Amino acid sequence: MLTDQQKSDARRYAGYPMQGDVTLDDRRDTAWGWVAPMIWQTLNHRLGSLRPEEEVTMTSFLTKLAGLETDVLSATDNLDTAQAAVWVHNKDEVRDRMSLYRIWRRELCGFLGVPPGPSLGDGSIGLVRG
Repeated sequence: MLTDQQKSDARRYAGYPMQGDVTLDDRRDTAWGWVAPMIWQTLNHRLGSLRPEEEVTMTSFLTKLAGLETDVLSATDNLDTAQAAVWVHNKDEVRDRMSLYRIWRRELCGFLGVPPGPSLGDGSIGLVRG
């Protein structure tokens, strides 16, 4: 069974807001996933009812995503240095790492059977003419 911290991390990685003092249950959640014909479940229910083999996969996702998130934050340490000796800063490093992080967050959503949440968006690019 996932810990409360793991469930909270899963919600965040999937792009959904924190639950705060709201008690989530099988009927009340911002995230719903279609799991079988005519069967919908809340994200909260899905996270609390993983089969053992699914929990192993889920734990692997959470570990991978935590590492990718740390990598994005660590990449910002070098933003003030263009070159040091033979090392040359990759100007796209933060963008590339963030892109990889978002890809894996979407993979998590696919595994959980829920659409990406509001903070993750749908992955499309919008064009606004002014």
